[in-house]
Amino acid sequence: MTLGSPYIEVAVALPVDGAFTFSLTDALRPFAAVGKRVLAPFGSRRVTGYILGEGRPPAGDGGGYEIRHVLDILDEAPLFPPEMIPFFRWVSQYYRHPLGEVIHNALPAGLNLYDYAVETLTDAGRDALSDTDPPPLQSAVLHALADGPLTLKEIRRRLETDVSLSVVYTLEKKGWLTRSRQLKSPQTRERRERWVGSADPPPPSGNLTPARRRVFDRLLREGDMPLRTLRKDEPSASTLVKALAESGHAVLFEKAVYRDPFGDPILPDAPLDLNRAQARTVSRVGAAMAEGFSAHLLAGVTGSGKTEVYLQLADVAVRQGREVLVLVPEIALTSQMEHRFRARFGECVAVLHSSLGGGERYDQWRRILTGDAKIVIGARSAVFAPLRNPGLIVVDEEHDPSYKQERDLLYNGRDMAVVRAKLSGCVVLLGSATPSIQSYHNAVSGRSVEHVLNRRVSDRPLPEIEIVDLRRITDRFGARRFFTPPLQAAMKETLDRGEQTLIFLNRRGFATYPVCGGCGEAVRCKHCDITLTLHKAANAYKCHYCGFTRPSAAGCPVCGSAAVKLLGFGTEKVEAGVQALFPGARTARMDRDTTARKGSVLKILKDLRNGAIDILVGTQMVTKGHDFPNITLVGIVCADLSLSFPDFRAGERTFQLLAQVAGRAGRGDAPGRVILQTYNPSHFSITTARQQDFRAFYQREIDFRKALGYPPFSRLIQIRISGKDPAKTRNAAERLGDLCRSLLAADPSSRSAVAVMGPIEGSPHRVAERFRWQMLLKGTSATSLHRFVGGLQSRDPALFARGPVRVTVDVDPVNML
Repeated sequence: MTLGSPYIEVAVALPVDGAFTFSLTDALRPFAAVGKRVLAPFGSRRVTGYILGEGRPPAGDGGGYEIRHVLDILDEAPLFPPEMIPFFRWVSQYYRHPLGEVIHNALPAGLNLYDYAVETLTDAGRDALSDTDPPPLQSAVLHALADGPLTLKEIRRRLETDVSLSVVYTLEKKGWLTRSRQLKSPQTRERRERWVGSADPPPPSGNLTPARRRVFDRLLREGDMPLRTLRKDEPSASTLVKALAESGHAVLFEKAVYRDPFGDPILPDAPLDLNRAQARTVSRVGAAMAEGFSAHLLAGVTGSGKTEVYLQLADVAVRQGREVLVLVPEIALTSQMEHRFRARFGECVAVLHSSLGGGERYDQWRRILTGDAKIVIGARSAVFAPLRNPGLIVVDEEHDPSYKQERDLLYNGRDMAVVRAKLSGCVVLLGSATPSIQSYHNAVSGRSVEHVLNRRVSDRPLPEIEIVDLRRITDRFGARRFFTPPLQAAMKETLDRGEQTLIFLNRRGFATYPVCGGCGEAVRCKHCDITLTLHKAANAYKCHYCGFTRPSAAGCPVCGSAAVKLLGFGTEKVEAGVQALFPGARTARMDRDTTARKGSVLKILKDLRNGAIDILVGTQMVTKGHDFPNITLVGIVCADLSLSFPDFRAGERTFQLLAQVAGRAGRGDAPGRVILQTYNPSHFSITTARQQDFRAFYQREIDFRKALGYPPFSRLIQIRISGKDPAKTRNAAERLGDLCRSLLAADPSSRSAVAVMGPIEGSPHRVAERFRWQMLLKGTSATSLHRFVGGLQSRDPALFARGPVRVTVDVDPVNML
């Protein structure tokens, strides 16, 4: 959409609120369009901005400031359609995040230009190195710059010390350094490739050599092609083509090409026959697509064929000339879903997720933007896909907490999918075997439409779940501590039948609580208030919060004793236990340690599907939507771990984890069985998971939520305060608490609408050398909570500014620790 005004509204990629008006020179005006990037002056800097539309001309005297010209238009074509701008504005307002940074987070990484300060040694500075004796730190800085210009960050890295700005300013005042600003080029660009084609019209080929005629005839026969394709059959193709171009027989040109993120080709498939419940869902949701926005919840037991419902509804949307967005909670599931959709829809499928290379992600973005891809599959960030006319948005495994982004822009992909559907006037379908309390409450209260699939495909039975009370299992040592007699016997029977077993424990590592046998102190992280975990394969203790490691042979950090007791257990120790009990079984482990390398998840899943694994030990990664027909036994080592979390959602997450992992069993022709080991066999999260009865769980849980006023009967905003100085961080937290109380005292309407809890120390209190405090704001109205936070930010903007103490506003928090 081109612009008629010489003024444009621009959101800059900086932590500043709102958008700004800039002007266009006559030379740039024809090239300006909504969705393009500009290089704009901002203060003393040059920054990337995004054109949102026409800007308002200055009123009267210009409002006391001069409207500045943009310096350049950076794109030939827009990077996002105008239809997405209301969505960007909503995200910015709701999640209290700067608009320009929202757009920056949405776009593929590595596109933006930005400038940075560079320090250069002057001639006077070189003389100072030999003629004067500056203080040691100043001298070190001058010596660091003797080899060439550096940024302050590079100076600090080279000297391995924290060089303050005051030191640099002092050297600049002396004339020994000079500062300049340089533009950093974007890291991601369009890939272009050399192509060759025959001239039009083609000249006679009678005077060509046999080799040139052979190439020329192929171009006439097959048309334009990449030069690299020609080289495969003609090693001297480059020389031959150059000669053909000089004689006027061929034309060389460059063409933009897409980098292919997909793996092996996939054989096409056909739609499957639907059972009555599936067909009813497709019919009802498909009919709703013609009526604008509506929200739907697909509550289907594990193995009930929800993916086939998604596929057939996507077909309805594509045949209507509209686009489809499918979100999955984990990147590992993207591949599985992408395979199903590519088999059905072919090359019109695109993928978007953070594991793609920068160029691959940019190319997929362009395919979506140009309309080459009608179906987009990806993790939570794919909610920003540049679709112009979506007809269906699917959120698979909608209950999964992975849809919540925990850094920078703290959004919830599931909730944003609903908002995007509403703004686009399309259908959103949330699917899960264990819906979130929030989503199911919306269905019960009429804000969404519920569809139920209560049978597995082909009427396969749900797995039989047996509860084993760990309180009655005593005097077991070694590997037998993790495997009760019923579980051990079931594993042997499963192996004897040639079937596969899944062992689940939501805790990784070998020993989760190493304690010194000499002084009694736990082996703790150097940077966090947390115990380290022994990872035996790496021969190291690791912190699961900050990544700090220390050698396992180092002994106790307090007294130096080597007598460290390895208490607690994780998936690594359980895997070792499986190998001790069943040495002939082919065992693998699937957790964050074994899936760190790119492609490792897909390799494990492929080996499992091909029967190369007999027993798989895993964390919650194995619970998420994977379909392996030969897994007939699931063993849950300890079902109680998540129940002990100080979080009102602990019961909900426990039920979801147990029901989901149990659902991996018996998805093929053979019946499934689950052995669930627990110290709390009577807890309602355990008993309802055994019955696979989500509605019974919901009835118990919703009464608890209502009595305590927790979501869905209230809304929450968490404010986190963190800093490296404990006193300054505590003071900032207390200052924020005083500010909340004064705001409540001054505004009677806020007193009745907002409850303030805290500030209190975070748990753990110190993570990665940052001390943490938190506050919780609770209210029945999202509008009142947002107004209250806005009042806090306007009363004390310095407190919320980025500095040594960081104050973060998390709307609708998922992680309460």
